[in-house]
Amino acid sequence: MQIAEEQPLPKIYDVDLLRWVWQFVRPYQKLFFLATALMPLNSLFSLAQPYIVKLTIDLFLAEHRGHTPPWLAHLFQVSGGPSLIVMGALYLALVIGEFTTFYGQFYMTMMVAQYSLSDLRMALFKHVERLPMTFFDRTPVGRLVSRMTTDIDGINEMFAAGSLTLFIDFLTLSGIVAIMVSLSPRLALWSFCAIPPLLVVLNFVRVRSRIVYGEIRDRLAAINSYLSEALSGMMVIQLFTREKESRREFDVLNRRSRDAQMMANVYEAGQFSTVETISSVTVALILWIGGGSVIHRMVSFGTLVAFIQYAQMFFMPLRDMSTKYTTLQSALASAEKIHMVMRERRSISSPAEPKHPISPRGAIVFDKVTFEYRAGEPVLRDLSFSVEPGQKIAIVGPTGSGKTTIIKLLNRSYDVTAGRILVDGVDARDWDLTALRRAIGYVQQDVFLFAGDVLENIRLARTDLSEEEVRLALKRAQALRFVDRMPNRLGEQIRERGANLSAGQRQLLSFARTLAYDPRILVMDEATSSVDSETERLIQIALDELLADRTAVVIAHRLSTIERADRILVLSNGILRESGTHEELLSQRGIYFRLFELQYAAAAESAARQAAN
Repeated sequence: MQIAEEQPLPKIYDVDLLRWVWQFVRPYQKLFFLATALMPLNSLFSLAQPYIVKLTIDLFLAEHRGHTPPWLAHLFQVSGGPSLIVMGALYLALVIGEFTTFYGQFYMTMMVAQYSLSDLRMALFKHVERLPMTFFDRTPVGRLVSRMTTDIDGINEMFAAGSLTLFIDFLTLSGIVAIMVSLSPRLALWSFCAIPPLLVVLNFVRVRSRIVYGEIRDRLAAINSYLSEALSGMMVIQLFTREKESRREFDVLNRRSRDAQMMANVYEAGQFSTVETISSVTVALILWIGGGSVIHRMVSFGTLVAFIQYAQMFFMPLRDMSTKYTTLQSALASAEKIHMVMRERRSISSPAEPKHPISPRGAIVFDKVTFEYRAGEPVLRDLSFSVEPGQKIAIVGPTGSGKTTIIKLLNRSYDVTAGRILVDGVDARDWDLTALRRAIGYVQQDVFLFAGDVLENIRLARTDLSEEEVRLALKRAQALRFVDRMPNRLGEQIRERGANLSAGQRQLLSFARTLAYDPRILVMDEATSSVDSETERLIQIALDELLADRTAVVIAHRLSTIERADRILVLSNGILRESGTHEELLSQRGIYFRLFELQYAAAAESAARQAAN
């Protein structure tokens, strides 16, 4: 099994991506701006704490007491005189203020994140639901699951890390610089010597991290794609003893993902350790320079202590900004991939002004239809035929002749490359897409049942159907008998893809689902599953009920269906070679005659032997 690599993405500028993400935040912008407004207050409470420590040391602990600021002198006067208790209360008030503002802004930011990303996930799922089948033909399911889960979680990390508030960190940094300069311009100048090497490191990480995080998202998507395919095909893997080869292939993908994650860790660790090292060296330099200044009484001891705290705080915004920027790069890599899915064109959709048939009776016309899955490789070539209301036609032909493609074109899973398809006199492309698919019932050969109860699997989108109507559909499809034998009847839980049902039971439920929708036109890829004679009889009765009073286009596998068809179309290499009744085509002794001899006559003989036994 090979998972195709993702195509390189066209460059989307970071500002454009942030603007795109913002459209999902906009409905909650008042809450977001309130959270943002708390950040300067949080910084103010944080920055004031070292200053209170400085005043406490200079006024109460230093040999030579410093000058008391007017605002503090007034506070001492109100409280009954200078006191360490007053200074402790001031410091405690600042700590409580810092905690309260941080809690409020973080809580509100994450609330905005969860609501906006929930909207984004819903918008992405809604968009994917409306994409044409050509998109799913080229996109592994696991990759789409990655877009809706891990990539959206990547954007969530951006909110959690506060990456959208880098501007506030810059203001905080500016405030620290201003305070340090006001306390001691000389010490501040020595502290700022650390900035040039730090910027070099941060810029290097900035360039590389965007590339690495893009690789991480690609490789996680590749793992999810492989797992989705491998788990779905586990029976084949086990039956053909392919476990060792599958493990080897998964190990390659797993190692590639691990290596990308490790490279990201290298950059993050290098960035963090560099900032910490430069911070420690700067503090040591301040102690050396500042210690001499205190001895020579150029600065107070309280100023030195406060300056060391501000120097440490000076690197905290730098470290936070670099961490937030790294997270932002990861989030933008995720947003870029989600955005590319959202930009996928909905090539099949309802027209702005859909047309409605004057007399909806179930007539079908294929008018010189040509179709190509890939350019230059036509599957159907200039195909023309018509089906009158209530008529049953069977389509036969060798594998790859285009039989299933006819059904996919009729319900607009794909659009024709050339020509047109008329349903009740209206081009299928001019129909409202929902109305067209409601008018055309589709019974697949590989029946798909969803995890849920029987009732949900019959109703699907028609939630207006009552339980009695569902039971009637099940009865007509010969499925009520086995459903009523289940412990919970209509409430019986069906496992994923109907794993707890037999092939015949799944087929009968698919018939009941179609009968419940009561379409005018029925298209079906008739089942070929080997079932016991009793189930075969029930399926035949259900088929008769399903085909009654409807226009039907059937890819026929059963001899009984072919013989009773009003007309049989014989395809070969996408071209209509023969058309007529069963007897007419046999008398021509052409392609149909050879198919009948090779396939259907042998099937009829086998059925006769089973009946005799």
